[in-house]
Amino acid sequence: MPRPLSSEYSSFFSNYICLTKGNDYNELLVNHDKTICDFWTKVPHEKWGFSYSDGKWTVKQLFQHVIDTERILAFRALSVARGEVKSLNNFNENEYAKIGTAINRNPESMILEYNYLRKSSNYLFNSFSNAENKSKGRVADNTISVNALGFIIIGHCLHHVNICQKLYEIN
Repeated sequence: MPRPLSSEYSSFFSNYICLTKGNDYNELLVNHDKTICDFWTKVPHEKWGFSYSDGKWTVKQLFQHVIDTERILAFRALSVARGEVKSLNNFNENEYAKIGTAINRNPESMILEYNYLRKSSNYLFNSFSNAENKSKGRVADNTISVNALGFIIIGHCLHHVNICQKLYEIN
């Protein structure tokens, strides 16, 4: 599938899609997957509990958000691909972070989980037929395609890697 058209997703996701390089999901993997996965292995031990400002997430909380969001977006893609007619719900990432227990988690375990999750998402998106990739569904009041969700997952990861590099000073 080619890069998604702007009619396949809400403008909220434009930034994420713009961060990606590639004309289809497999090109995204070639261009970004290893970089995204390797980034988290390079976070210094002392940075995992760091927050760049009061009230901002720690690196662990941010990484848990990346994991949670990928799961939710992959579920949305599966639901739409399988013909779900009901509108899917939004989620409040701040509430998820507040309720989540990332602060108590082992970073190595989180990295392992993330690597498995990335592989699982990749298998999922590679399993979709062209017709499934073109499928569109609803999230809240917005239309979204399976194809766009694949790009959004990768772009969301890149967005948070960029935040870690800029605001958390992790390179």
